[in-house]
Amino acid sequence: MRSGDIDSSGGGIRDATACQEGTRIHKKIQKSKGSNYQAEVPLSITIPLDFEGDAFDLTIEGRADGIMDGNCIDEIKGIYMELDYLEEPFGVHLAQAKCYAYIYAKDKSLDTIEVQMTYCNLETEVCKYFNNTYSFIDLESWFENLIREYSKWANWQYQWKKLRNASIKLIEFPFTYREGQRDLVAGVYRTIIRSKKLYIEAPTGVGKTISTIFPTVKAMGEGEVEKIFYLTAKTIARTVAEDTFSFMIEKGALLKVVTITAKEKICIYEKCTCNPRDCERAKGHFDRVNNAVYDLITSQNQISRELILEYAKKHMVCPFEMCLDVTNWADAVICDYNYAFDPNAHLRRFFANEKKQDFVFLIDEAHNLVERARKMYSARLSKSDLLEVKGMIKPYHKKLEKALNACNHDMLEYKRACDDFEVVTDVQMFVFHLTHAIALFDEFLQGMPNLEGRETVLNLYFDIRHFLSIYEEMDERYLIFTDYSDEKGFGMTLNCMDPSKKLTYYLEKGKSAVFFSATLLPIQYYKEQLGGTPDDYAIYAPSPFDVNKRLLMIAPDVSTKYKSRNETEFKKIANYIITLAQGKKGNYLAFFPSYQMMNQVGSYLNNMEEFEILMQTQGMSEIMKEEFLSNFTQVSDKTQIGLCVMGGIFGEGIDLKNDCLIGAIIVGTGIPMVCNERELFRNYYQEKKGAGFDYAYLYNGMNKVLQSAGRVIRTAQDRGVILLLDERFTNWQYNRLFPKEWFPNKIVDEHSMRDIVEDFWRNTND
Repeated sequence: MRSGDIDSSGGGIRDATACQEGTRIHKKIQKSKGSNYQAEVPLSITIPLDFEGDAFDLTIEGRADGIMDGNCIDEIKGIYMELDYLEEPFGVHLAQAKCYAYIYAKDKSLDTIEVQMTYCNLETEVCKYFNNTYSFIDLESWFENLIREYSKWANWQYQWKKLRNASIKLIEFPFTYREGQRDLVAGVYRTIIRSKKLYIEAPTGVGKTISTIFPTVKAMGEGEVEKIFYLTAKTIARTVAEDTFSFMIEKGALLKVVTITAKEKICIYEKCTCNPRDCERAKGHFDRVNNAVYDLITSQNQISRELILEYAKKHMVCPFEMCLDVTNWADAVICDYNYAFDPNAHLRRFFANEKKQDFVFLIDEAHNLVERARKMYSARLSKSDLLEVKGMIKPYHKKLEKALNACNHDMLEYKRACDDFEVVTDVQMFVFHLTHAIALFDEFLQGMPNLEGRETVLNLYFDIRHFLSIYEEMDERYLIFTDYSDEKGFGMTLNCMDPSKKLTYYLEKGKSAVFFSATLLPIQYYKEQLGGTPDDYAIYAPSPFDVNKRLLMIAPDVSTKYKSRNETEFKKIANYIITLAQGKKGNYLAFFPSYQMMNQVGSYLNNMEEFEILMQTQGMSEIMKEEFLSNFTQVSDKTQIGLCVMGGIFGEGIDLKNDCLIGAIIVGTGIPMVCNERELFRNYYQEKKGAGFDYAYLYNGMNKVLQSAGRVIRTAQDRGVILLLDERFTNWQYNRLFPKEWFPNKIVDEHSMRDIVEDFWRNTND
């Protein structure tokens, strides 16, 4: 029932999906209506359809917000839009109410029925009403046309699911099972059937992607799964998932798979200007998009970015919005974490209502989700942004300028009380002033569609909206602090200390979730942070690789502690790298705790003519990253040593197979630099768990170490050496976090290492 243009010139303020945020308003309005008002009335109708010889039932059900006096459907929508600008109901809202009206009128044998659309501004709580009376005959004709239009989609979906499930039942696991892989596949399947969560620590080479996708697809074939969401933080991981689904399709599985590409990357213009004045695709988009989607899903299975662009061009629609619509009909959706878990970016079409669906979340590189989730559920406002926008709107809207001035004054008081970093407990007056400002923003933005610098104003508007939304849901898992950032100066942060409750809210929208990573140690920590319960499962998959093809060494005579960093240590580290690289010609990567140390050690290596030294630089573009990696995709005539920063772009997600990388040197334990925010986490978890250092520093650091080391052994044919340079690696506190395949290992010094490395390469030669 959508029609017309895409138009974000209102900054999203007219966005109909904002209506789904008004649960509190719904209840307040419903309670005010009196005894003749029935609230939350469930309505349902089942219609038999016969489509080209196939008979099936179509059930339409929902819950009417209210029924007044037995003959009026009341549909309530809470919106942020200034109601003076609302001249008629949104078409999709009215259509929803008319469906309820038809179902109720048919059930009660009514000749006529009234429909009332109640719109309520979520800030002011002022309401505006639209009333229409419909004859049952007209409603029935309208409803039958609606069903007739929808029936082609319903029939396609019904037929597709029959074909899909039949094809899935015929497929078998496409490889010979590696050690532990059969148990992994079975564990994923049982987890889904039992509607649980599973946490998998699986070393590189186990085949995590196929071992999670295959059993999930098999469960889909048995009717246990409605839709698969493959979630990841890295583009390369999305490619691996696409290849795996493609492989299963080649083996006979009929699957519709779509990857969501970010709007900025798939937009046909350099800058996303989603309005009919600047984009010809936006004009009339909703009049054409249904045909575009139907054309695509009935023609293609593996729906790539290129296919989305091709069909979007064919039908002259926005490729990003079209891609989102395709997800409605896809069996599997590959996308970033935020499309499932971010309160601002999650796919509302799937996750906005409270109904639990048969969705399965496959969460790749799940160790990344802890930090990502903390950021998703935190919010920050900067004083400089308030001041800038206050100055911009001063000539146009005195009330809003005054409201922002009050917010800025609050910030100034907090700034005077903050020398460097301050935990804050009372922000009620600041929140009150922000709430007043946000109501005036709507009025201002609606009346100033062509304001110069509008994007800056909108950014602050959304930042305040997010801040207030997070504040409203804050609990004991949050702390508030003020500090000074390098980029924006003084600001206030609502900091999520523990994301588990928030993640659980979204995970419970689905049936089951599988978290997997090569570095999910200690697994109880990740289970706790990622919304696990005592009833959920955890698996440690054994490494399938021959331990004799991997040499792991620890040099305890090196210290990378900040107080120990000096020229003597830097030279010693360089000597270790040189000695290791002289053991066999090939490619090596050395990972450092900082750019500064990398450059200092690198100065001793640059003079070595026998090696080609390549160094990561800050702010590398995509082209520069690709060029850097291209040096390691094959064995050159000269030994190459890449110097990188641990936890950076080359520390995980890169896949250098078949002797393209034969050694990794890990310099230091990866422990994050001490900072105020880290110390906040340390104190919080010391009080909550008695393990503040572990939660704030150790687990984060060791994860970076494990990820960096994991670049070496990628396939069963690979051989490689891993050298850990830091005395702390011999301490129990650190080596208790070593994966099982890191034992046995060897303690070395500069002299003994040379012989050990030579023996290793001699004994592993083909």
